[in-house]
Amino acid sequence: MLFMAAGLVLSSCKSDDMSNPLLEKSTLRYGAPAFDKIRTEHYLPAFNAAIAKGKAEIDSIAGNPQAPTFENTILALEYAGGDLTAVSNIFFNLNEANTNEQMQAVAEEVSPKMTEYSMSILLNDKLFERVKSVYDRLDSLNLGPEERRLTELTYRNFARNGANIPAEKKEEFAKIQEEMSLLSLKFSKNVLDATNAYILHITDSSQLAGLPESAVASGAAEAKSRNLEGWVYTLQYPSMEPFMKYSDVRELREQMWRASNTKCVEGRFSNEDVVKRIVELRMKEAELLGYGKYSDYVLEERMAKNTERVNDFLNDLLAKSLPFAKEDVKRIEEYAGAHGLEGKMMPWDFTYYATKYKDEKYKLNDEMLKPYFKLENVQQAVFALADSLYGLKFTEATDIPGYHPDVKVYDVTDAEGRHVALFYSDFFPRESKRAGAWMTSFRGQGVNREGVEERPLVSIVCNFTKPAEDHPSLLTFYEVTTLLHEFGHALHGMLSDVRYPSLSSPNVAWDFVELPSQIMENWATEKEYLSSWAKHYRTGETMPDELIGKIVDSKNFNSGYAQVRQLAFGICDMAWHTLEKLPAESVGQFEAKAVEKCQILPVVEGTAFSPSFSHIFSGGYASGYYSYKWAEALEADAFRLFKEKGIFNREVSDSFRKNILSRGNTEDADVLYRNFRGRDPKPEALLEKLGMTEK
Repeated sequence: MLFMAAGLVLSSCKSDDMSNPLLEKSTLRYGAPAFDKIRTEHYLPAFNAAIAKGKAEIDSIAGNPQAPTFENTILALEYAGGDLTAVSNIFFNLNEANTNEQMQAVAEEVSPKMTEYSMSILLNDKLFERVKSVYDRLDSLNLGPEERRLTELTYRNFARNGANIPAEKKEEFAKIQEEMSLLSLKFSKNVLDATNAYILHITDSSQLAGLPESAVASGAAEAKSRNLEGWVYTLQYPSMEPFMKYSDVRELREQMWRASNTKCVEGRFSNEDVVKRIVELRMKEAELLGYGKYSDYVLEERMAKNTERVNDFLNDLLAKSLPFAKEDVKRIEEYAGAHGLEGKMMPWDFTYYATKYKDEKYKLNDEMLKPYFKLENVQQAVFALADSLYGLKFTEATDIPGYHPDVKVYDVTDAEGRHVALFYSDFFPRESKRAGAWMTSFRGQGVNREGVEERPLVSIVCNFTKPAEDHPSLLTFYEVTTLLHEFGHALHGMLSDVRYPSLSSPNVAWDFVELPSQIMENWATEKEYLSSWAKHYRTGETMPDELIGKIVDSKNFNSGYAQVRQLAFGICDMAWHTLEKLPAESVGQFEAKAVEKCQILPVVEGTAFSPSFSHIFSGGYASGYYSYKWAEALEADAFRLFKEKGIFNREVSDSFRKNILSRGNTEDADVLYRNFRGRDPKPEALLEKLGMTEK
């Protein structure tokens, strides 16, 4: 009822009744979005107008009486629907980072329209005939490398989205796409609502035992923001993570762990039926397109190429990692038993005792490090690293609005002072933002239809601990690596240097896209880098060498456990997407069987991660979660070169920029990697990096 009402209200606002900043050319520098003028009521009229314009452009291309050429077909398609792309990039990004009920209602209304628009292109027989005509004559057209690549990918995009299926099946294919787009929205909304619905409200100060001062202060601030007495902890990472690490109250750790691991399993936010229906529709989609499994369809376009290779990769890593993981768990289990734990160690105990063990062994914990990781200092250090490697400068652009008061905007320039990109940073959690951290773009890089290059508008969105009344935002070491990771994605987008927007970075194979992000994490454990900027936020004292040494020494602490946990996610993803018929058992039961070989902690009945596994059911990583480990193997091999030549070596960084960051999807990923490294990657570099080579 709410969505219907919102839809009626929004639909009553016609685009010609008002000025719509989404449809007008921005007067801001670099064509930045006028976020200070955009209102929720602008979105639906903008979508309707942009879809209508896009369809007219497509009709003009399909109905062109002239013979198909690269210019009047492939190039025309590249720029068709430009207004819709611009509106979508703003709306769907903000629906993740700063949503409300009205925006969610708009998403419900426009998603089927977007799918219908997409299908009206991809299933347009006349249009496909023109594309195929150009594609079939590729060898005789004398096109440049980027033009040839664009033609090949345009044809493949049509073929992989139903253009070659029988006419009587095309309507069914289109309906599948429409339903999947709505189910993806429903999945995300359930996860967000379930995350926001749970709080751990503490009124007895004795239940704060073990929590560091910063976590107590954050809990008090959260309670105050909700007009509650005492302390409040949520399922948002900055709140939950320190609670699980430090709370001495086992019953509360269990309560929070169960809340997190039963998220969307059942109840009013259940994704049980949503998951099964998405999987079923993906199986039908693959079948219609002539593939045996959904994973076969997806992986054809990835660096890994096929299902067998991915499964071999995951299972081989699992076999080599399990002995180390089991040793990690045994070590913590023995430590816990010697320090008061009675009975079996449960999942809600592992992080708590692992933190204590690490503190005791390395004399290192987050509370010791956080004073040196003031958010503003970390960000400036990340900017400085980009300067050292790529000659980039970041200047706050106070004249360009963000989409929320927390958002800051930076003008990025190169060593010659030329504009490279706009960079938006959005760091703190709020109820209108989904959990996690990600990079995105409001506009990609490329030359527009008028022949003018447009530089990218890049954003990173995180959920770091907010400043408290008595101290600034202080990051954990994990959050420092998260910022470096997402900034690596941002560099990929900012340094793109191609002609056609659809080929720009980071529009690359999904098992290659994490290379630029994951390689950046390496600098977090390099003494030469840390000692250049990590200073105590109160005293200004540089982080002592002894402390930096402990960070380096402990970087592979529990690396076996962490690796197997990640592999479990990838194996579960592949299990869902190699199905040929829907399983009869529940989502949780299917998941348990799929990851049984990865289990190194006790299984808790009634828990499951699939119902809130946003990466694969609403985030584009279906049959692709393995990509994190695949790309980690790439970056381990790539960073070896930095270690050999120097971690700030400009020759290496220039090569990385030239051959990988700037090239987008102008060549296959394996070619790009060979151009940088001079050879194929050596996967064993990952195990060596993680210190898992002795056994």
